[in-house]
Amino acid sequence: MKIFYAIQATGNGHISRATQLYPYLQKFGKVDFFLSGNNASLDIKLPIKFKSKGCSLHYSKCGGLNYWDILKNIKPRQIYKDADALPLKNYDVIINDFDSITSLTCKMQKVHSVQLGHQASFISANTPRPEKKSIMGEMILKHYAPSPKNIGLHFEKYDSFILPPIIKDEIVQAEPTNLKHITVYLPSFDKDCLEKAFNKVKDVQFHWFLQGVEFKHTIGNITYFPVNQKKFNNSLISCEGIITGGGFETPAEALHLGKKILSIPIKKHYEQECNAAALKRMGVPVVYEVGKNFETIIENWLNQDIIYPKMQANNIPETLQYLFDTYRE
Repeated sequence: MKIFYAIQATGNGHISRATQLYPYLQKFGKVDFFLSGNNASLDIKLPIKFKSKGCSLHYSKCGGLNYWDILKNIKPRQIYKDADALPLKNYDVIINDFDSITSLTCKMQKVHSVQLGHQASFISANTPRPEKKSIMGEMILKHYAPSPKNIGLHFEKYDSFILPPIIKDEIVQAEPTNLKHITVYLPSFDKDCLEKAFNKVKDVQFHWFLQGVEFKHTIGNITYFPVNQKKFNNSLISCEGIITGGGFETPAEALHLGKKILSIPIKKHYEQECNAAALKRMGVPVVYEVGKNFETIIENWLNQDIIYPKMQANNIPETLQYLFDTYRE
């Protein structure tokens, strides 16, 4: 079987999921990957056969999206050219993890596909949303990368086609410990937006994974790390808690490990606002604005006794067997 797998590289989560799925997919056939976008900072150890700049996210300085930079970097003519160049008719199965170019190609070439991933779960009205819905956000989630078949992944089973998250083997097989440090992963924040707040919580050690850091080093109570999957896994497994955005994969892994979470969704990022709404239902504290008292928020969070529901990991062989069995139905 020839399998085409489209990865939306607007963040590291999609790549992490594809990397975890790859050895399982190989049991079904040969896999070629298409990487669309250029926001990811992980080393990609996958057979990437096709690439496109696609649509990428751009951030403001302290935790928001920069829509002007996003829009001015979209090249419609190049997107259509890239879509036209994908030879999707040569593949038996097309798996799309929220990539608009692959969806466009499927429409142009009249071929079938399945959307597998977190964004597919938002096809259901039962999936949590924030109190104030965004019309534009809803349109993007439902129409940015449409497929005739959807297999969603989310924190809970909000609908019949929604399954538990794909969690890396390293996390599933780990024995969690608590070395009392706080892991930080907030790619939409520049260093100087948070550094002073972390420095004020002097009795807490922070492991901060930050883009642009070239080597591990410690200044005061902060150890700075380059964005590296293995080092991040080790830090997460041994931390007391994690401060992260409103993404999906990292909170899912933290919940699986039973770690404390403080979520700061990216401002004006509707999917992250939806995820934050789901996390709040589960008892996870959510901060929508990082202000002058952020260090107090961190201290109060650490002093709380929080018990989250245990996060189940996806049964990957079962999910993929279901995908292939029902692909053309």
